Amino acid sequence: MSVDWSSFTDDDTATSTAIPPVAPPPYRGPVVDDRSPWSEVEAPATQDPIAPDPIDPLAPAASIDPLDVSINAAPGGGLRDVPRTLTKFTRADAAELVGSLLAGLSLTWLIFFRLTPLYGATGFVLMAFVTFVAIYWIVVRQNHGRLAAGERVAAVIMGSAAIAAVVPLGLIIFKVVAEGLPYLRANFFTETQQDTGPLDPATEGGAAHAIVGTLQQVGLAMIISVPLAVLTAVFMNEIGGRFARVVRFVVDTMSGTPSIVAGLFIYSVLILQFDAGFSGFAGALALMILMLPTVTRTTEEMLRLVSSGLREAALALGAPEWRVTLQVVLPTARTGIATAVILGVARAIGETAPVLLTTFGASTMNWNPFSDPQSSLPLFVYTGIRSSADTAVQRAWTGAFVLMGIVLFLFILARIVGGRDHLKR
Repeated sequence: MSVDWSSFTDDDTATSTAIPPVAPPPYRGPVVDDRSPWSEVEAPATQDPIAPDPIDPLAPAASIDPLDVSINAAPGGGLRDVPRTLTKFTRADAAELVGSLLAGLSLTWLIFFRLTPLYGATGFVLMAFVTFVAIYWIVVRQNHGRLAAGERVAAVIMGSAAIAAVVPLGLIIFKVVAEGLPYLRANFFTETQQDTGPLDPATEGGAAHAIVGTLQQVGLAMIISVPLAVLTAVFMNEIGGRFARVVRFVVDTMSGTPSIVAGLFIYSVLILQFDAGFSGFAGALALMILMLPTVTRTTEEMLRLVSSGLREAALALGAPEWRVTLQVVLPTARTGIATAVILGVARAIGETAPVLLTTFGASTMNWNPFSDPQSSLPLFVYTGIRSSADTAVQRAWTGAFVLMGIVLFLFILARIVGGRDHLKR
């Protein structure tokens, strides 16, 4: 049926204008999606015949290609966000990594030893690493795309950084164990160097005097520094105020103080000015200066973790603030405070410069830390490693092994104590 539009005229004009007929859009019937037996929708009359088919949510994920532009096309143009599926590291990925590494080494060897007069192990390693990363990025980008290439290269860089940090530590531990363990005997913990000569074997004598001096000096330093550190941390966290910022700044500054400065301070004040002489107590004071900032800052962080609801509940019950801090805050953070103390002891137990200037060292047993020179394990190692006798050097390696074992034990103990608190929470 057609309408004669020429019969209609405009009232405002004397002439009539014919309007061409407009044909209605054809009806194409229902559109059936073959990917799902339940999806049968009638297409709208204005649907573009070349528009992409809608994505069926019931279709399996394997049948949808995330890189298909026709599927990922957004209604307003561009591409819609499609979630990516993280795949495991397959053998093909390992082959790409190893092949890129070998290619980088080969290209660097060719540049260093055939094309240019470059030399040096450090330059070779750095250039080989840069070449390897560049080749690996190109290979992964060619096979998996730019996004996967960026992720793989970032993983390689972070893994290389972790290896670069762990390998030197592993080499140090291996060297100390290889040099010190063969000469470790039971008498090393029970005998001193009083009757040991330069011609005696390394298994003769021991470091009992150094072990006792280390325990006494670190124990005195802990007795002095822990109460001061805990009180300072309570002041900064519980009381606060403008002066707390000044105290925190001083504590942070002390954290970066060189250990020899602490030894020089005790030497110039206690030994020279007050003529107190060399003693284990002077060494303990120097170690206390090093322990104080570590214990203080760690304790403050542990006090910050205490929930404010516990403080508010105790205050709401009418408890004064000092009782809340003493009976609520500190008991709650006792595990963290114990960890702070252990870390402080591990920080100070291996220092050599402070005890070298304050205890002077001795080869005999001194049970009184308040008078006469006294030895310690770091000083025992320092004295032995500087000796011209091979047996003294071997004993020094054994002392370093024992000292490393003590420090490792303290760090493991700190992790165990901190882990118990985490499990309780």
